[in-house]
Amino acid sequence: MVASPVLPVPAPAGGAQMLVADLAQGLAGRGHRVTVHCTEGSRIPGVELHTIPVPAGAARALVMPGGGQPGRSSDVRDAFERMFTAVRRERPDVISSHAFDADAFELADGMPALHTLHLPPIVDDVTAAVARVDSTRLATVSQSCRRDWAAAGVQIPLVLFNGVPDAGPSFGPVEPIALMAGRISPEKGFEHGISAARLAGLRPVVVGPDYDPGHRASLSGAEFREAVSRPMLRQLMARAAVTLCPVRWNEPFGLVAAEAQMAGCPVAAYRRGAMAEVVEEGVSGFLADPDSMTGLAEAARNAVALDRRSVRQSALRRLALEPMLERYEAALRTVA
Repeated sequence: MVASPVLPVPAPAGGAQMLVADLAQGLAGRGHRVTVHCTEGSRIPGVELHTIPVPAGAARALVMPGGGQPGRSSDVRDAFERMFTAVRRERPDVISSHAFDADAFELADGMPALHTLHLPPIVDDVTAAVARVDSTRLATVSQSCRRDWAAAGVQIPLVLFNGVPDAGPSFGPVEPIALMAGRISPEKGFEHGISAARLAGLRPVVVGPDYDPGHRASLSGAEFREAVSRPMLRQLMARAAVTLCPVRWNEPFGLVAAEAQMAGCPVAAYRRGAMAEVVEEGVSGFLADPDSMTGLAEAARNAVALDRRSVRQSALRRLALEPMLERYEAALRTVA
């Protein structure tokens, strides 16, 4: 497996990095020999890691949805060349690549690689590199993201819908909290979530790392907490009345929404991107028209009334990890 050297695996600011960790552990647990090529600071218990130092140009290579185009860095290119040189020495049966970097697509040319696109076509260099890859080596994570790529002229035949681990039921006292979790950056729409939470009579709590410098300063009226461990976040979700996903862009999946439902916490979100695929409306949450804070507040009020055991059962049925592992196994066998 190949992850971007820009962030460690897993990373508090990256759903794709969390997915890589889950996938690596899951495939290893099913009897496959898995190695993950990633950056220093990565930690995946039970999985062999081949790490390289974080490249000097990592910060410039971060993808900022809704922001400018990230710069291509010779340091990042050198990091990918080191990674793929090591991969070639390994002579693996198949490569599962999750790096959203033009270099990763270019350097995997001629190798048995399946590229999972965790983002829509928002980086010009990446879109151009993806367009040159045989479509049988491409997958994405939702039908919504697949449509976005088709609109950019890239046909992706395979959707590998994400799954999240089940940490078991945790039903306890529910607090009047509207939880928002993830990287603190404009496309997450937390300012809308804060306003909607207050309209719904709930206390807004935002948990996550700063991703876009200075954006936190533009937000007010919420309780902010630094990024916490996954078990602690699940516990917080289990206590929160609702998790808000007021996304301001075409969210390609929405792992926060999936994690919340697995913890039994209903979700209120804008009807954007893959949210209609991740949330079972009327069962595990409600969706509002994009950018309607009053609509989001109403969705939150309706979501709070949902049966939390039914929310969790919906997640177990649609968003579990094992079906995702089976989909990846089948896809990787085909490429191998």
